[in-house]
Amino acid sequence: MMLLVFGGGYLGRAAALEAIRRGEGALATSRDPDRRAALTADGIEAVDPGDAEALTAAVRRATAILVTAPPQPAGCPGLIRLSSLGSVLGEAWPDWIGYVSSTAVYGDRAGGWTFEDDALHAASLEGARRVKAEADWLDAGRGMGLTVQIFRLPAIYGPGRSVVDRLRDGTARLVRKPGQIFNRIHVEDAVAGLFASMARPRPGGVYNLADDEPAPADVVMEWAAARMGLPAPPEVDWTDPSVSDAMRRFYLDSKRVSNARAKAELGWRPKYPTYREGLAALI
Repeated sequence: MMLLVFGGGYLGRAAALEAIRRGEGALATSRDPDRRAALTADGIEAVDPGDAEALTAAVRRATAILVTAPPQPAGCPGLIRLSSLGSVLGEAWPDWIGYVSSTAVYGDRAGGWTFEDDALHAASLEGARRVKAEADWLDAGRGMGLTVQIFRLPAIYGPGRSVVDRLRDGTARLVRKPGQIFNRIHVEDAVAGLFASMARPRPGGVYNLADDEPAPADVVMEWAAARMGLPAPPEVDWTDPSVSDAMRRFYLDSKRVSNARAKAELGWRPKYPTYREGLAALI
């Protein structure tokens, strides 16, 4: 297999490295020269998505394409860029295309459970853009006969990107909002879900990839601090001016995301079923 990742960020890099670990090949795109250099240093073939010739050659080599780049006002940059190559590629499309979306498409559920077939009521601009990008990818799949899968992910954590790091460097804050529920997924489990889908592709398949135990952010933070033998960080209300607008947007939605379909159809099980196992491994 040759995996082409459109968007060599945190998740995309992890997926590419997993392909290499499995003895397969991986390419990843980035417009940033420094990021491309870092990908190359990791053993991942880096591609400038603005270079049509290089991108066409990459797609021709790929047997799977994973799109992790976030949507822009005009739509998904991966779909826009790849569609522009259509006349050049002809039938040279891979067997599997995965689009990484977000659980923000569901909007607020007042702490209730949500499933893949539920109506989408995104409460944020970012969520609304994800809804459109999902629809555009599924339409492209049906129109071109491509095996497109959609993956809705909550907050991704892992090495270098968790409350453990914020507690260690002193930037952590204990943000409280009574009744608020968050969902999360360890990066290794997210990647495992993507590869499970590559092994069992279903055209038009939509999957939530989240762990088994949605939990309030303040509960997770307090658990991690206690486990690390550190005092709880400074406490702030979610409406406090010190909480960034970007962070405050996360508190608009409260829901529990079901992962039952991914387990049933893909045979996927998270290695880190709750935040406790995932954070303990990082600690």
